[in-house]
Amino acid sequence: MSTDIPGGKEAALTRPPADFAADRREHDLRSALLDYRNRIRAGEIGALPAVLGLISLVALFTALKPDTFLSKGNIANLSTQALPITILAMGLVFVLLLGEIDLSAGVASGVCAAVMAKLIAGSGQPWYVAVISAVAIGIVIGTLIGWLVAVVRIPSFVVTLALFLGLQGVTLRMIGDGGTVPVRDDVIVALANKNMPIWLGWALAAACVTGYTGTQLLRWRRQRVRGLHSRPLELVLAQSGLVALALLAGTYLLSLDRAPSPLVTLGGVPWGVPLVGALLIVCTFVLGRTPYGRHIYAVGGNAEAARRAGINVTRIRISVFMIASGMAAISGIVAASRLNSVTTDAGGGNTLLYAVGAAVIGGTSLFGGRGKARDAVFGGLVIAIIENGLGLLGTKAYLQFLITGAVLLLAASIDALARRRRTATGR
Repeated sequence: MSTDIPGGKEAALTRPPADFAADRREHDLRSALLDYRNRIRAGEIGALPAVLGLISLVALFTALKPDTFLSKGNIANLSTQALPITILAMGLVFVLLLGEIDLSAGVASGVCAAVMAKLIAGSGQPWYVAVISAVAIGIVIGTLIGWLVAVVRIPSFVVTLALFLGLQGVTLRMIGDGGTVPVRDDVIVALANKNMPIWLGWALAAACVTGYTGTQLLRWRRQRVRGLHSRPLELVLAQSGLVALALLAGTYLLSLDRAPSPLVTLGGVPWGVPLVGALLIVCTFVLGRTPYGRHIYAVGGNAEAARRAGINVTRIRISVFMIASGMAAISGIVAASRLNSVTTDAGGGNTLLYAVGAAVIGGTSLFGGRGKARDAVFGGLVIAIIENGLGLLGTKAYLQFLITGAVLLLAASIDALARRRRTATGR
């Protein structure tokens, strides 16, 4: 029996390539840049607006306040100022990836911080018992939210709005009207107020640069060996170089002595910065390198299709709220460290709005299915720079609210327009 392809060689040559043929094509630097340009035109903009916004804001505030904005003390202040919002936004990315919302995340962080503070100050518990208890309370809150949303089928907006109101009452009951619980534990206070030894900061920066570069090169090599689509080596090295430059430059600036008096030495990376870095690595690995992370994107893209593919949609929905509230607990602990206390309004005010804004500004879609953990870092830096820069300029409070709201609206508009573009191009 003949094994010739029907239609002969001419038909075989003119037949469209297989579905996975693009994964095996040769890819040079020019084609990679063209692909990136085409993705942007198709609405796949990712974190590009946030990166451009960061560059623009730094340039703007540097020009307006050249003596103070890029000063050593202000850079260190920016790094700690962005910590609570960034951590909270990182947890909200998981919820937003499903197209859901958690309005209670901010006040949940306040409740968890109050639990930690009461255990340390009131019961004399060691810091690790208090921290574990606070995070456990956060996970319990997230489990309740997820169960009501995924099993009872109450919209997440309604559930989390109810808890937004209710959890404020819990904090008020724990602390007392107008009360404050001091946080004096050295380990907790060190998170946002103490710095690492300079040598340790450089060692961690070097380890991160080596690990990131090695991971990227190993991934590129594996793809080449298997004949799969891979980015050009030049692009891999350029990206690794930019990351290395950012890490080493940040470590250098934070290692400079920023003490106002020559009699005191104050330098080093704040302890909270490597905490955010560790959380970023874990969240990025979970979302990008595990079946669970792929299931989150699948459910966020099309829940019904994910269900038919055998994914437990209910479990995924419950779990993302658990992660968000657990991260909210960590955010509340860092905020308590920065203020050295927990008050009845902890996690209230603009905390949630800034966290959601950070995730959206960073590139996470409000419509679900698109976003990365790094979006929280980019967006958190944008929010912190806006707040810090406007404060240095002496801008009145109402203008700060107007400007921050306008930036969030712009980010949401870009997200909506990009989604329309993706729909129009069939992506």
